[in-house]
Amino acid sequence: MRNGLLALMVLMTAAASDAAAQSAADSAAIVQTALDYIEGWYSGDAERMQRALHPELAKRIVVTDATTNKSSLREMGAEELVEGTRSGYGTRIPKEAQQKDVTILDVYEGAASVRIVASSWIDYLHVARYEGRWVIVNVLWELKPKS
Repeated sequence: MRNGLLALMVLMTAAASDAAAQSAADSAAIVQTALDYIEGWYSGDAERMQRALHPELAKRIVVTDATTNKSSLREMGAEELVEGTRSGYGTRIPKEAQQKDVTILDVYEGAASVRIVASSWIDYLHVARYEGRWVIVNVLWELKPKS
């Protein structure tokens, strides 16, 4: 009985250690995916941006017209975002204004939520483990108020 309990404790400790190592590896990969996305945008590196995205990405923002108070949903996909990156839109943001604060909000199994505070907007990313790597599946974003 004692040997069985000891073996169980060793297995549980090993499993917890593996889970912690996996979590650390996953967290590092998730942060790297978020950085590939935002740094790729700022540097105009379309390959880096593409690497971060699932091909069926949906990036959305809710825009409300101040005069009519009507809201609409604006959306772009992975291809449009990669092309915008390739066109250098993000390179127009001065280096000193290029904010890229990445925070992992939650990770569960193969899904994660991540927040990026960027130069003039905030992105909320849904990141998924897809074919062995972490990619961005959804982005909901908001513009920061103009100061």
